[in-house]
Amino acid sequence: MSKIEPQPAANEVYRLPPPLFDARCRACWMVAALAALVVASFWSLDLQWARFFSIESLARMGRFAGELARPALGHAFLQKLLPAALETLAMSVVGTVLAVVAGLLLALPASKLHDGDPARWRGPTRLLLNALRSVPELMWAALLLIAAGLGPFAGTLALAVHTSGVLGRLFAESIENAAQGPAFALRVRGVPEGRVFLYATLPQVLPQLMSYALYRWENNIRAAAVLGVVGAGGLGQMLAFHLGLFQMGETGTVLLAMIVLVSLVDAASYVARRFMGR
Repeated sequence: MSKIEPQPAANEVYRLPPPLFDARCRACWMVAALAALVVASFWSLDLQWARFFSIESLARMGRFAGELARPALGHAFLQKLLPAALETLAMSVVGTVLAVVAGLLLALPASKLHDGDPARWRGPTRLLLNALRSVPELMWAALLLIAAGLGPFAGTLALAVHTSGVLGRLFAESIENAAQGPAFALRVRGVPEGRVFLYATLPQVLPQLMSYALYRWENNIRAAAVLGVVGAGGLGQMLAFHLGLFQMGETGTVLLAMIVLVSLVDAASYVARRFMGR
């Protein structure tokens, strides 16, 4: 018995899939521009791939990695390493907390809370946030070292200043994208704007704000370690010292401590996100 093929309905119209590129498609032009930018970037950079993958280069990298793979685990050195690791952790925690507070205070004038909000300070505040996060942490640390001197204080302030610009922009975007219904319901009842934010907007965006803060804390652990290179204390200062003396065993131990510290912070951040998601 032969199988009967289904026949198309009389009014059913089969259409070919759209072409990959359409001159009226804005997204297509955007993708084409990005592709051209990638090609131009590869063309403009002097990427010496053959030299990088040469036998001589690979042998040198292998010899250097082998020296780092024999960390120094002496009791005297580990006694110096533990306070430096705790100092790096403290720098990241204090810098992130200060940045959360400053970022939230700057996010309020940098965001438009509702359609009727004039948001007079939105432009200048966003320009300030752009300036804060455009300057790298190393540059902020170098500037603050002049005023605060060597040590973790300058590094902590550098983390706080740079992260304030990052979190302020992210917080402002979250506040502007919050649903307007609850806030509008309170506003029509004559509730002051401050209480509207606390009772309507903040509960909506608080999980997202906490997620951004935890993510920046993870980044600040690595940044705090790097800031020690310019004399801001912590593991980075030990790394710069021993690497400058070509003491590869001690350098490998410091790098191992950084990996352990970042892993612990990542695990703590994961637990905190799971707890907030319940």
